[in-house]
Amino acid sequence: MLVSADQFINMPVMSLQTGSELGRTDRAIIDPRDLSIIAYQLTGPLLDANQTILRIADIREIGPLGAIVDSSDELVAPSDIVALKAVYEYSFDLEGKQVVDDKKHKLGRVTSYTLAAGSFVIQQLRVRRPLLHSFGEAELLIHRSQIINVTDETVVVKSTTKTQPAAAPNAASLPPTFHNPFRDTQPESSHRH
Repeated sequence: MLVSADQFINMPVMSLQTGSELGRTDRAIIDPRDLSIIAYQLTGPLLDANQTILRIADIREIGPLGAIVDSSDELVAPSDIVALKAVYEYSFDLEGKQVVDDKKHKLGRVTSYTLAAGSFVIQQLRVRRPLLHSFGEAELLIHRSQIINVTDETVVVKSTTKTQPAAAPNAASLPPTFHNPFRDTQPESSHRH
């Protein structure tokens, strides 16, 4: 099931041990190498550090109350975990990134994205078209299988245009798609009974 990433922002983080709210999710920490969310930065008056992180692996359950963790011991600083620190220092934000195809055509900018419900892997990008292109399509949905490369500035996707020039169709090369009875003009029979 796909879920909008916006549902996980400002979500309460609840402690199973105390039954109280520890903080709220503020920003997704995305690993640009595989487009997965590995943690959320938290905010809240009860947090010890300015940069408190909740790893996705430490979430027990997500329910109506929010994200549930065992205790406040699950909350860490980015420097506490080496792999988390490296991704945190990327400061990668997917929203606002320019999207271009492999032929360098600008498709628009990422406005939001959807996640696979259980894995926090980004599945689709919602892209707002530039003004000149928005008359036909205001937004595009781009599946992760179409993404070729992700950089600090752009997301490169496979082009949807055909690479071979289109040949002019002629009647001999087109397969018949239907039978038109009005084209078959047969002389009326001269036999009268």
